[in-house]
Amino acid sequence: MKVEVIHADALAGVPHGFLGRPGGVSTGHCEGLNTGFGADDGRDAVIENRRRAIEAVAPGAALVTGHQIHSAEVVVATAPWPDDARPKADALVTDRPGLALGIVTADCAPVLLADRDAGVIGATHAGWKGAFAGVIGATVAAMEKLGADRSRIAAAVGPCIARKSYEVDEDFLRRFVEAEPENERFFAPGREDHHQFDLEAYVLSRLAEAGVTRAEALGLDTYADSDRFFSFRRATHNSEPTYGRQLSLIALPG
Repeated sequence: MKVEVIHADALAGVPHGFLGRPGGVSTGHCEGLNTGFGADDGRDAVIENRRRAIEAVAPGAALVTGHQIHSAEVVVATAPWPDDARPKADALVTDRPGLALGIVTADCAPVLLADRDAGVIGATHAGWKGAFAGVIGATVAAMEKLGADRSRIAAAVGPCIARKSYEVDEDFLRRFVEAEPENERFFAPGREDHHQFDLEAYVLSRLAEAGVTRAEALGLDTYADSDRFFSFRRATHNSEPTYGRQLSLIALPG
C-alpha cells in the first residue's frame, strides 16, 4: 500500500505532508506507517517507516524530530541529530534547506508553518497541554528570530481528535475558562458533568492570537477513522496495549 500524503492548500509550494497509517511495514496494534519510537514496535520497522515518509514528502532531506513532552519548548534545528539525542521540545523551526521537520501525533494536533519569502518553516506538536501553555506563539516567535514575519506565515492544522470524539470533564473545562472566559466557546455539552472539547478550533484560535492570519484546518478526526489514523484515545478505549503515531513533515525546497 502506498504512503498517503495529505496536503494543505495554505502550504502550497512548500514540501509538506500529513501522513496516516497507510504504506508502512509495522504489524499488530501499530500496523501501518507507525513512526513513533515510543510505541511497542520494532525499531527497524519505525526506521523504515520514517524513511518511506521522507521519500514520499521530501526525498533526500534529513529528518529532524524532537522528544515531545507536551510543553511550550521550541528548538532551532541547524543540522540533524541522532534519534537517541533528540532534544526535549514540542516545536522545531529552521531556515536550513535539506532538513525535514517532523512531528509525531496520535490525537494531538500537528501544526506546520511556513514563511515562504523568508525561507523559514516550523512544526509544532499541539496537544491541549502544549497549546494551552503557549507552544504555538512560541513557535511563531522562534520563526521570527530566524527572519520570518508573522504576517506572512501560513499554517495548517493536520489530523487530530475532533470535538465529537473528545470528551472531557468539568475540571478540564474549568482550567480553560479560568484562564480565559472566552474559551468556553470551544466546549459543547456532553453527558452529565462532561463536555466535548474542540482542540482543532482552539489551536486555530492560538494561531490567530499569534498573528497568523492564514491558517487552514483539515478537519480530519484521528479517533473516528481507524483505517487511516492512529489514535491514543481509541486505543485506550479499546484496551489495546500500545498505539502507533503518525508523522507530519515540512521542509524547505532544496
